[in-house]
Amino acid sequence: MDGTTVERQKLIEAVSNLPDEALLELANFLDYLRYKSVQRRKPNNNATSFLLAVAGLGNSGQPDVSERDEEILSHEIEPIYGWNLKSSHPR
Repeated sequence: MDGTTVERQKLIEAVSNLPDEALLELANFLDYLRYKSVQRRKPNNNATSFLLAVAGLGNSGQPDVSERDEEILSHEIEPIYGWNLKSSHPR
């Protein structure tokens, strides 16, 4: 017998010796372990692409706005009225 078979047999014996009221909790835990193992197999590059899509990084059409942030915002914010969707200033 290999090591995996021996460990499985020990688990089967341990489950057999559990009281009936513990079996529901064990079943829930096993469901969780199955779920976790499936999640590990899935590639996790969705988080990065999701954040990039939400942030819209690189979609401004302008090469580098970090040096011009105050200038750009000055065209977006009216001194009296605040944010303005339709700016009267040419861009």
